[in-house]
Amino acid sequence: MAYPTLTNVSIGVSEAGNFIPELWSDEVLAAYKANLVMPQLVTNMPFAGKKGDTVHIPRPTRGAATLKATDTGVTLIAESNTAFDLTVGTHYEYSRLIEDIAAIQALDSMRAFYTDDAGYALATVMDDALHAEGAKFAATHATPTTAGSNYSKAVIGSDGSTAWSASANTNTGNGAALTDAGIREVIRQLDDNDVPQRFRALVIPPVEKKNLLGLSRFTEQAFVGDGNSIRNGLVGDIYGIPVYVSTNCATVLAANSSTAYRAVLLFQKEAVVMAEQLSPRTQTQYKQEYLSDLFTADTIYGVGTMRPEAGAAIIVPA
Repeated sequence: MAYPTLTNVSIGVSEAGNFIPELWSDEVLAAYKANLVMPQLVTNMPFAGKKGDTVHIPRPTRGAATLKATDTGVTLIAESNTAFDLTVGTHYEYSRLIEDIAAIQALDSMRAFYTDDAGYALATVMDDALHAEGAKFAATHATPTTAGSNYSKAVIGSDGSTAWSASANTNTGNGAALTDAGIREVIRQLDDNDVPQRFRALVIPPVEKKNLLGLSRFTEQAFVGDGNSIRNGLVGDIYGIPVYVSTNCATVLAANSSTAYRAVLLFQKEAVVMAEQLSPRTQTQYKQEYLSDLFTADTIYGVGTMRPEAGAAIIVPA
C-alpha cells in the first residue's frame, strides 16, 4: 500500500534544522507570549469528565424584603427564575508529526518547545473566545439584561455613554480613548444594574495602558499591593478595579472595513461563564508508515455571556 506524500506538514531534517546541534545553543527562544488573562476573570463551571453538551445554569430573580405588619402572616415571595444554557462543544487540536531522524538528532528542547507551544496555542484560542463575548455586553444600554451582538451596545472611551457607531464620521467610526470620566461613567452603569463590586475587572489593550499611565487616578495607585502586581497581565487598579493588559483584546473594524479599533472590557465575573469538559491534554502515537511520532494536544470547552448587564464593551482607537 502506498501512503500519501506529506508535503510541508511533516517535520524532517530541514524543518528541525534549528534544533539539531551544530553551532546552535540548546536553548529555544520562543516568541514572546501574549498575556492570557480572561480565564481567571470569568465564572468557571466544573464540567470536566461529565457527559452531555449543555450546561443549564439557573438565573434566579432577586427577592425583596417586606415590612412585617403586626398580627399578620409573613409575605411569601413567589419564585421566578430563568436558566442560561451554555453549549459545550468547541473542540480544538494542535498536532505535529515528528520524523524519527529529527527526534533522534535534535535536542530534547525540541519536544519541550512543541509541548509548550501547543499549550499556548490552545490557551490563546480560549482567551480569544472569552474576549469575543464582550460583543454581547449591554450594561450601558436601556435594557441591560438583553444581550447585544457585534458590539451593538458598546460605548466609546471618552465619556462612557456615547454609543459606539461603526458608520460615524463617514464610516471611520467614533471610538475614543479612555478618560477618567469615561471609566467612572461605565462603573456607574454597572452600579445601577446592581452588579456586585467584588470580582470586577478592566481589561485593556497595550495602547490603553499607555493612555492610563497619564491619568493620575491610575498612577497614584498602580504597582502597589502584595508585590505580585505584574502577574498575569495585572498592572494596577483604578477605583478599586484591577486593570489587566491583554494583547488579545478584540479588534473592531469601522464600516469602511479598514479603520481598526480595540474593545476594552469592564465586567464582573458573572458576566461570562466558561466550562472545560476536557482540559488541555497531550497524546503521542507512533506512525510506522511515516517512521514518525504523531503528537497531538486538544481541549473541549464552551463559553457564553450569562449576565450581559454585568459587562460593558468600550471601543478605543487601536
